[in-house]
Amino acid sequence: MTGEAQGKRPAGFPSKKKTGKKTDAQDPVKNFEKWKKKYDKTKIRIKREKKRNKKPEWQVERENIKRLVDKYSEINVKDAVKFSDFPMSKKTLRGLLEAQYRQPTEIQRQTIGFALQGKDVLGAAKTGSGKTLAFLIPQWTAEDGLGALIISPTRELAYQTFEVLRKVGKNHEFSAGLIIGGKDLKHESERIHRTNIIICTPGRLLQHMDETSTFHASGLHMLGNGSPRPSTGEGPVPSPAVLDEADRILDMGFADTMNAIVENLPKTRQTLLFSATQTKSVKDLARLSLKDPEYVWVHEKAKFSTPATLEQNYVVCELQQKVQYLFRVFCRLRPGIPVLALHGKQQQMKRMEVYSDFIRKKAAVLFATDIAARGLDFPAVNWVLQFDCPEDANTYIHRVGRTARYKEGGEALLVLLPSEEKGMIAQLQERK
Repeated sequence: MTGEAQGKRPAGFPSKKKTGKKTDAQDPVKNFEKWKKKYDKTKIRIKREKKRNKKPEWQVERENIKRLVDKYSEINVKDAVKFSDFPMSKKTLRGLLEAQYRQPTEIQRQTIGFALQGKDVLGAAKTGSGKTLAFLIPQWTAEDGLGALIISPTRELAYQTFEVLRKVGKNHEFSAGLIIGGKDLKHESERIHRTNIIICTPGRLLQHMDETSTFHASGLHMLGNGSPRPSTGEGPVPSPAVLDEADRILDMGFADTMNAIVENLPKTRQTLLFSATQTKSVKDLARLSLKDPEYVWVHEKAKFSTPATLEQNYVVCELQQKVQYLFRVFCRLRPGIPVLALHGKQQQMKRMEVYSDFIRKKAAVLFATDIAARGLDFPAVNWVLQFDCPEDANTYIHRVGRTARYKEGGEALLVLLPSEEKGMIAQLQERK
């Protein structure tokens, strides 16, 4: 080999390329701490930008509400099989599910759509058909001030409605108040103006309208299913007033009271009127309080006024035999079965305690006056024994309505004197 050949690279071998040296910032392996510091700074910057660009919670809620409201006009009750088929907020649907309400009854299915759309409703359905939930579901929002009045004939029914509202609406931020007689008026007066939903009896509501200076029903806000109902662009959105068991309200002598209450309500409002029976007085109240209502007659084509699952019987006996019969009933009661009483002369707290106690017990006997005949939802009542003749067929229908609820079975027995049989049976046959 010559000296020149020794310094040359053999043919066919690639020449070495000079590569630039990587900086520490580009190579996380060589300088991990520096890279991690830069990475963390970038992460914090991106997080701050996201937070800056994130919409406030109230704005997100308002947009969700608008999306729901836009769907109200598309509601088709024929397609609604589950509550989730209605455009209702997630909070409402979660509350219904947690309270074990999964599928709407017929009165609920037909009414909820109209209620969400802001229409007046005149609803009639048999007892035990779920009217309470039909008017409660659309009434929720976190708006400040009074938004909805739910008027019930008795304190017990108002209390029951309030308890249903607490269970189903617990995920919402609205405030609800139970305004009934037998409670401290001053305590109610101090809080009533900050209440979104008021559940009340007619007499107590009118008393607050007359005596509580901070309570102004004319300033009602709008309530909806977790959202305001759509505005027409022509002024305030109508506010709902709910009249539950309207026939009973009028039967108890509250016609003048209801007329005075209606006069104090804003002219622009939504009214939902529910009753198990339709009487002339109910129709008169409907004409006074409703405007172009939607009629919901769930059992209009039904052959009978009472549920098909209800077994009904009656016996006739003399007065002295009647007393003896009651004595034997007491004697034959199984030892250990709780016996409770519910009547109008009890203090309000006692009445509420008895009601709650009865629905909690697996087995019990409740002796009650007609105070328990309207609207109260006692779960799993097997028997209704009417020891005294009802004043008319409507009262009979409501009494036996405490059993055979929600398509469950039940039995009813009516005890009549010989002088009562002909007139009562004729009325019942006429009403079927």
